[in-house]
Formats: sequence, C-alpha cells, structure tokens
Amino acid sequence: MPVRAAEERVDDFKEVACGFSLEDALHECARCLECPNPACVAGCPVGIDIPGFIVKMEEKDYRGAYDILSDSNLLPAICGRVCPQENQCEGVCPVGETLEPVAIGRLERWLGDEAIKNNWNTLPHIEPVRHKVGVVGSGPAGLACAADLAKAGCDVTIYEALHKPGGVLRYGIPEFRLPNDVVDAEIANITRLGVTIECNTLVGRLFTIEQMRDEMGFDAVFIGTGAGAPNFMNIPGETLNGVLSANEMLTRCNLMMAGKFPDFDTPMHMGRQVAVIGAGNTAMDAMRVALRIGAEKVHCVYRRTEAESPARLEELHHAQEEGIEFHWLTAPVEILDDGAGNVRAMRCLRMELGEPDDSGRRRPVPIEGSEFEFETDMVVYAIGTKANPILGQTSKLGLNKWGYIDANETLATSIAGVYAGGDIVTGAATVILAMGAGRRAARSIKTYLGIRDSEAKYRSEQVGCAGTLFGIDLGERNFSPIRLAG
Repeated sequence: MPVRAAEERVDDFKEVACGFSLEDALHECARCLECPNPACVAGCPVGIDIPGFIVKMEEKDYRGAYDILSDSNLLPAICGRVCPQENQCEGVCPVGETLEPVAIGRLERWLGDEAIKNNWNTLPHIEPVRHKVGVVGSGPAGLACAADLAKAGCDVTIYEALHKPGGVLRYGIPEFRLPNDVVDAEIANITRLGVTIECNTLVGRLFTIEQMRDEMGFDAVFIGTGAGAPNFMNIPGETLNGVLSANEMLTRCNLMMAGKFPDFDTPMHMGRQVAVIGAGNTAMDAMRVALRIGAEKVHCVYRRTEAESPARLEELHHAQEEGIEFHWLTAPVEILDDGAGNVRAMRCLRMELGEPDDSGRRRPVPIEGSEFEFETDMVVYAIGTKANPILGQTSKLGLNKWGYIDANETLATSIAGVYAGGDIVTGAATVILAMGAGRRAARSIKTYLGIRDSEAKYRSEQVGCAGTLFGIDLGERNFSPIRLAG
C-alpha cells in the first residue's frame, strides 16, 4: 500500500498510509481463492464473512459488499487500519503458504472509506423490546456490544469518562495512523442504531455499577473500560520531572491537542532527547508523536532484539523510516537526576538472550559489567498497562489477582446481570479482540434477558436445549413472540 514519504510526514499528523486505489482493491480481490471452508472467517474475532464481501467487490457491488462486512463489524475503516490482520485472518489465508496472503485488512479499509465517502449506512429493522442496557466505556468492546444490543431492540446507553467517545481509538492511536474523522464517522453508525452516548461520565465516581442495576433501572450492564493504567519499572528516579507514561503523552496529544499548544490549553513540554522504553505498537506511536511535536532525537530502548519486538512490522518499519534510533538488548536500571529534579540520563545494562520465558520469547539476561549511561532529558514508559482500580474499589465485582474483572466463559461477572469483556478482563489486547468480546457479551446478555437471538436458527442454539417433541425443537416449545401495549 502506498505511503507518504518519511521526510514529508514527520512534520505533521496527516495519515501516513494512503490506502488502496480501486484498481489495487480489485486486483487483490482476484487473488482470493473463495475457499469453501474459509479459515479467514474463523481467524476473525468478529466472524466477518470475508469471502462473501470479496465476491461482491469482484462483482463491483460495493454497497452489497459493505452490507455484508458491516453486518459483523460497524467499524471497518477503523479495523482496516489498526488491526493486526497478519496474525488473524491473513495469518491463516492459504494464499500465504506460497505467496503474500490476500490483503484482507486493506480491502476492509477501502470498503470502510467508501462507505464514509458515500454516506452508506445499513440500518436494519429494529423491533423495540422493553429492556434497558448500560454500557461502561465507549472503546471497541463497548461499541460492538452496544451495536448488537441495539439491533436486538434494547434501549442502550454508553457512559464514557472522557469528553469524546472512542476510548483507546481516540486517545491511544495518533491521527497519522487513525484519523479522528474516521473514528467520528464510524461511531455515528452506532448512534444511528439508537445508541445514546453520555460523555464526561466516570462510572464508579458519579454512580456505581450496583446503582446502575438498581436505582437507574438497567436490566443488564456491560463493562468495557479497557486497561488504561500505565505500568512502570519501579526503578530509582521515576518521580523526576520528565518521566511520564505513553498513555499520558498520547492522551494529551491525541485527545487534548497538546501538539497545537498554545492554540489548545494542554501543555506538553517535550524533551530534546527522548527515550521511549518498550517496543510495542504503543511505543512506536509515542516515539513518532514525539518527533512530530518537537523532539530533536527519539530513541527506542528495548531489552530484547528486533525479532522479539511485539510491534506490527509495518509500524516498526515506519518508525525506522522516520529516523527513530533503536537500542536493542538495553535495559534501564536507574533514571538519573540533574540536581534540580529533572531527568539527565538513564543508567542502563547491556543484555543477552537466554532461554525462552512464559511468553515463548527468549528471556533477556544482564551482561555483567556492561553498565553505561544513556543521555536523555525525557523518559516515556510504554511497557504495557493494567486495570484502572476505580470499578473494583467502588463495587462488589470479583477481581483476579492482577486486578482485572473476573468473568466466566459467557463473560458474566460476580454481579447478576453484569458482564465484562475486552482489556478489562484479558489485559491489553487488540481492537478486534475487544470487539469480539463485546459481541460475545451481547449474545450472553440477550440470553440473560430472554431475547431471541436472530442469528440462531433454533432457540436451542442460544440457550443450550436439546431434542425435539413431535418434530419441534424443545427450545421452541411455547415460544410465542408477543407485543405488549404501551
């Protein structure tokens, strides 16, 4: 896919990747084998009918292709940009056994962009039911859950703590990867289904989960708050001026426009020599943002090698093109003071790789006598996140030993009628995995509320009944839809 030149793009926040042309998209569609048992569908956490929409594109029925795509995913332009397709649908594409796999993510992005450009939206017939559902968090898990419940006729309200919806899509991903107008356009598709989004509403402070179920009259609640609290290394010097998390930095820049200070009232005092600890996608975003808002030099400090970096290859490549300096097999052990409470440097150790650890990657081992000073005046931590403790502190939700919400296989929590999914349950994962969890929770909530799942041919597929009576599925016995007078 064509991208903007590195020397041009480092000075602005315009999107780096230019997207497929129509010719590119049709050429890529022609490479699909249209497998009778497509592995790509099973590899997609939200179960998109990938061959179905590709066939429609080949027929040049782009609106029909979008209808198939959006039946499972109302955020295709977003997912086409930020999901790691190479590890999911594309990773199991049989074309990839001998050639490059079909670029499913780029086709998804192309269709999503066409829908935005042409103002396509697929609004199904919705038969209202009497149930009211609250969703905590407007990130990908919350949006996916809300969309499915709204289609089932529920009155759905999303509560978002920040002043704009989108969660990590808004505050965690820079505009050069995911433009805000794309986020706005696809969230609008959710609200067209009748979903209400209330911003500036911090659940756990303004009201609790228990109050939502009792006083506020919600028949069910879904928690999709993500895991946005940053991790640190607990080494000396982390309280110095000039030490911050990638979460804080990205939120200030992406959501609060710190890069345009003083036109916006959010300060961001960028260092001259910036060191980002970590080598995942968030680290790549933080480094590339630092370049764009004034850092003279930006360094990536990572205790493993490039081969073990968890970042997408595309993001790593773009960061290298833009001039980020990578220091592999390097681990900080102390942040050093300049005598006035500011960062002067880091004390680091050289590392070598030992035996594999629980993650399957080789464990970094310090090299004796390899200590050295690394000059920097700003240190940004991008080494993962943990659960925000507010909901656990203000409700009786069961938590695991890491502070994440305990949920069973149906995503039900310890409070009746309350479900949870996404990063707040699993820890940090991908946008599409969070959406998959949101859809799974929506199915469980429909079962809990007694709503017939339109995706199930027989009710037994939804509630687990088995057998027949006079040829009628037992789950259908005495099942009669009625409409109550208002």
